[in-house]
Amino acid sequence: MEQLKDIIRDIPDFPKKGILFKDITTLLADAASYQKMIDLLSHRYTGQRIDKVVGVEARGFIIGAALAYKLGAGVVLVRKPGKLPGETFSKSYDLEYGTDTLEIHIDSIKKGERILIADDLLATGGTASAVVDMVTDMGGDIVECCFMVELEFLNGRQRLPEGKTFSLLQF
Repeated sequence: MEQLKDIIRDIPDFPKKGILFKDITTLLADAASYQKMIDLLSHRYTGQRIDKVVGVEARGFIIGAALAYKLGAGVVLVRKPGKLPGETFSKSYDLEYGTDTLEIHIDSIKKGERILIADDLLATGGTASAVVDMVTDMGGDIVECCFMVELEFLNGRQRLPEGKTFSLLQF
């Protein structure tokens, strides 16, 4: 795991002064590291009968699609408003300073389907919590929320279902 963590670069003062941004693009660009990360994540869910993997815009698509392929599951996209062409279900949620909204196709999750939520990074948990609410409101059964990276000091997992959060790398 340390080898994977070492590939992720720090970008100081991005997107604003005082924030140390964990840039995962360096890991994604390294074929061996990207494959290892997906293999490690997918191994956790092998044999758990995942019906769909929900990828959260935008880097969650990169992880979610690869996991779905490895697990033989479908892929569902959660996007910003106005990006999905069909009828959508929307969820607004609070940010530190304001609100944001996410959308999902209303027909993308059926009642009782086993859902894995995938994203690149767990920070404060606001986005992931909104996605959990969307999936459960649509009748999906959350298997777990999985993340490539977790910023533990932000306590995001406290906003997610207890015992249903996994992160491969912690900072």
